[in-house]
Amino acid sequence: MPEPALTHLSATGEANMVDVGDKPSTTREATAEGFVVMAPETLALVVAGDAKKGDVLGVARVAGIMAAKRTHELIPLCHPLALSKVSVELTPDETLPGVRVAATARVTGPTGVEMEALTAVSVACLTVYDMTKAVDRGMRIEGIRLLAKSGGRSGDFRAGGTETDASA
Repeated sequence: MPEPALTHLSATGEANMVDVGDKPSTTREATAEGFVVMAPETLALVVAGDAKKGDVLGVARVAGIMAAKRTHELIPLCHPLALSKVSVELTPDETLPGVRVAATARVTGPTGVEMEALTAVSVACLTVYDMTKAVDRGMRIEGIRLLAKSGGRSGDFRAGGTETDASA
């Protein structure tokens, strides 16, 4: 099995966009998560819908979806993708206390959607922060990570270390 290599670097170490022209189109999906940890009082405002800027969870959901669609404009070497699905779920969690954000992106094409799912989570978390920072500047955005991906030559991935070889 070949040793893993950084795919966005040329043989001389220069940044380049990966050529996906010869890769087969397959259905690919990725799910990511992140958390906005906040004071219990801030979470109560979010859940009650009493934030000065409006419906925090609804606005953050739309922001995450919009961000996934524009990932190629934010991350220099990402390909523009015709996404077939983006979903963003924001779940209040009193045990954090805060909001858990999960995003799933899907495409049928020659390259994956991990960056789109991660971008959706990141921007949704930033939107929660922006909409509530007037009452809680001590919030933390943490734990942004890929939970799962499927499709493509590199195989499936599930957080926790389980990867499978798609070519097997």
